[in-house]
Amino acid sequence: MSLNRFIPLAVFCVIAIALYVGLSLNPSNIPSELINDPTPEFSLPVVGGEEVSFSSIDLAAEDGVVIVNFFASWCAPCYVEHPFLMKLKERGYKIYGVAYKDKARDTNRFIAQQGNPYYKIAADEDGRVAIDWGVYGVPETYFIKNGIIRYKHASPILEMEFEDKIVPILEGVDE
Repeated sequence: MSLNRFIPLAVFCVIAIALYVGLSLNPSNIPSELINDPTPEFSLPVVGGEEVSFSSIDLAAEDGVVIVNFFASWCAPCYVEHPFLMKLKERGYKIYGVAYKDKARDTNRFIAQQGNPYYKIAADEDGRVAIDWGVYGVPETYFIKNGIIRYKHASPILEMEFEDKIVPILEGVDE
């Protein structure tokens, strides 16, 4: 019997194993090089005209957990997560919004229609700041404690994920 007869079977097995492993991964679990690092420093205009600066100094001065949420009015999943962001605001979380590659008028319309969970909203119209933060796409949310990025969530945040996955990480950090 020739070994050449088993090559197609071996190739099929390798492909099947790769697909099985790939399909079992969580697509919202995108590793970030910034975990346990200070927040990147940047300065962006607030939607509406003022200047705002998010930096490790600003965010470290905040008590408790600070949330930085990259969103856009053209992003369908952002509409899905928005009601939960409103609940997080009601619970007392301070959320900073970064409007990613969005026009101010579109961001303002989105907020007027959906409600405003944000403490401040910055405009990252060219997307350069998002690159510094390692944003792959919107929505992406960063959880910061004591000026250090503790968790990154890529995809809409849902209540069950928040309670089961994110809160234990944030409560486990006492620095």
